[in-house]
Amino acid sequence: MSLLHALLVLTAAGCNGGPKTPPEPPPPVQVTWFDVQDRVSVQEYEEFTGRTTAMETIEIRARVSGYLDAVMFTEGARVEAEAALFKIDPRPFVAEKDRTSAAVSQMRARKERLASQESRARQLLEKKAGSQDEYDTAKYDLHETEAALAEAIAADDIANLDVTFTTVTAPISGRIGRRMVDVGNLVTADVTMLATLVSDESLYVYFDIDERTILRLRRMQSLNEVAADPESPDSESPRPERPMEEMVKVAVSLADSEEFDQKGQVDFFDNQLDSATGTLRVRATVDNSSGLLSPGMFVRVRFPVGEPEKLFKIPEVSLASDQGKPYVFVVGQNDKGQVAAMRRNVELGVLEREFRAIRDVRQEDGQPVKPEDQPIVKGDRIIDSGLQRLRSGSYVQELEKDDASK
Repeated sequence: MSLLHALLVLTAAGCNGGPKTPPEPPPPVQVTWFDVQDRVSVQEYEEFTGRTTAMETIEIRARVSGYLDAVMFTEGARVEAEAALFKIDPRPFVAEKDRTSAAVSQMRARKERLASQESRARQLLEKKAGSQDEYDTAKYDLHETEAALAEAIAADDIANLDVTFTTVTAPISGRIGRRMVDVGNLVTADVTMLATLVSDESLYVYFDIDERTILRLRRMQSLNEVAADPESPDSESPRPERPMEEMVKVAVSLADSEEFDQKGQVDFFDNQLDSATGTLRVRATVDNSSGLLSPGMFVRVRFPVGEPEKLFKIPEVSLASDQGKPYVFVVGQNDKGQVAAMRRNVELGVLEREFRAIRDVRQEDGQPVKPEDQPIVKGDRIIDSGLQRLRSGSYVQELEKDDASK
């Protein structure tokens, strides 16, 4: 009994007294971070979808009726202005041209004969050897022949045009479509469509801007804050009073690319909004000297809004959100080592690839700045991995980027 009693006493003493070992701190969270670099110029923009259309679309039709003799182009190829496209059987028109040319020659010979008769009649009248009636008859016969000659010349000009029109040429340079009529078929003047031709050196891009953005742009224009062409020599000087469509440059991205590498100039704003959609039709001209674009393509358009700002860019993955408010963790330092400092609230700018532009949180005049609203500065180390395990004040340890990606 004495041994058992001693064990119970020792156990009770161990439970009720003796030194306690403090709990070990949690191990540091292994993270990676991003060093904030210099501010860069960032342009805010709105993005819209649009379609390309040809600046000129022409339906090729014959100007004379006849049977088609030849097709003189490759379907789908690019043709130059004045290039021959179709040939209509010219023989009836050449024959008509010969007839009208003969009629002109006949009227000219008759005019010469009557002019000679009118001259002799005038001389006889002056010598009192001829009557006034004879002179008047000769004079009016000459005038009538002169009018007939003018009519014959006009008919000959028309016949000459008809001969010319038997060769159908391209009115502009561009890309031609397929032929609509095969050789041997009858072509009716101004009715039968032979092919379509579209210009392709530059294209229009049509897109629709919503009412909210239109109002924002117009208010900015009234304050002279519409984004101008950064390549313009007067972009740094006070803005001249110019229409908004003469100042806006847009960037265009094609369906197979994330890059907005095509540039365009806005040249048209419609005069009223579509009441059904609440949008305004806008047009931009895009250069197509590379031949990459075709009418009817789907594109995305970035429309600049406001002036460019100097902002920091950070990886999109470093952003967290609390009830819709974005924030980041910045690596700090205390007497025990590296820690995840109190979070820093930010305001979001545009997203470009994997980087997001950020702004400092707006402060009210005269109010103290909260610790979490302190601005980001160059050189801050923003954590971009392991955010799910972090809390304000958590100890962190840098993890190599290569290890973090495994």
